[in-house]
Amino acid sequence: MTLPLIVAKSLRQHLLSTVVTALSLALAGGLLMAVWVVKTQSNDAFTKQNAGFDAVLGARSAKLQLVLNAIFHLEASPGNLPWSDYEDIAKNAAVALALPIAVGDNYHGYRLVGTTTNLFAVEHAPGRKYRVAEGGEFAAGYMEAVLGSFAAQQLKLKVGDQFHPYHGLNFDEKQKHEELYVVTGILEPSNTPADRVIWIPLEGIQNMKGHDAKSAAEISAVLVKLKNPIAGRGLELMYNKQGNRLTFAWPIAQVVAELFGKIAWFDKVLELVAWLVAAVATGSVLASIYNSMNERRRDIAILRALGARAHTIFLAVVLECAAIAVLGMVAAFAVYLGITSVAAGIIRAETGVVLNAFAWHPILAWAPAAMIGLSALAGVIPAVKAYRTNVAENLVPVS
Repeated sequence: MTLPLIVAKSLRQHLLSTVVTALSLALAGGLLMAVWVVKTQSNDAFTKQNAGFDAVLGARSAKLQLVLNAIFHLEASPGNLPWSDYEDIAKNAAVALALPIAVGDNYHGYRLVGTTTNLFAVEHAPGRKYRVAEGGEFAAGYMEAVLGSFAAQQLKLKVGDQFHPYHGLNFDEKQKHEELYVVTGILEPSNTPADRVIWIPLEGIQNMKGHDAKSAAEISAVLVKLKNPIAGRGLELMYNKQGNRLTFAWPIAQVVAELFGKIAWFDKVLELVAWLVAAVATGSVLASIYNSMNERRRDIAILRALGARAHTIFLAVVLECAAIAVLGMVAAFAVYLGITSVAAGIIRAETGVVLNAFAWHPILAWAPAAMIGLSALAGVIPAVKAYRTNVAENLVPVS
């Protein structure tokens, strides 16, 4: 009997333990790969996400809060700016485009952001603008709205539909505004936080009934596109060092990177937990095979009597452990895709940032290879026991 046949026969004979052990390896391997990929992709996606802008100008606050509010539409606005601040930075020779925004309302949890039609001229990625895929742009001064693709999908709104905004950033059915907005357009997917936003004319937020009267002449922040990214140094000096009323958050990628730097310890904890789970699962291979060695002694003795050499039996046990790990790792990719897809869906729903579960990452190669190798190594202990099986003693008929 050849070595592969010996391994296959043993796997069939111990089918239940094989399946259970392979599933434990699949869960461990899938979790390990998912944790690593989600962590890496999230870091890359957030630090590279600037929605097409280089900086944000806002009220005096932490840079991170300003970026999360204006770019990712997550935090509350740290405060308002007078319109004159927008005019000043828009006229600056270093600025290619300044886009004012105003926030403060929502529709079923999706933020309304007031801005100008200059939004549709912004390239959120090289060669890709915020293009209206259905309908048309909103008109300044009118109660019209252009929805991000994800917001339109989740809210089930289409061109021509009408809705009442709600006061505040969190949905409260008691805070409905009187104003009635009509959907004039839906943006094509941009894979940016803008997909989760309901865009309306700037005046819509400023003049919404129930808002403070002085907000009619104020904005929440200014999104800034520089002619040369290096020019941000001069503006940062002017606003952050020489002034004490405003904050110039630049560069956006560095601001977000600081956030991930602060929670790096949490990433390490997740990695450690994933590796520990993988180690325990690998140990289950050892336990499963080793605990079945007493049942296998007679089979091993028969194989030896039929001419199988001791080193063949040794290799058969090691290969059986590796084979169980291979089966587990095949299933691990299904577990990985399941975990990553769920995580990507949650991240997109909460932030608008898109992760790709099918993107290649080196962990998808070396994690399965490492677990298969460790499982084979774990098989050495029961293999030694099999190697030392006394043929004569175990060929005695069982009474």
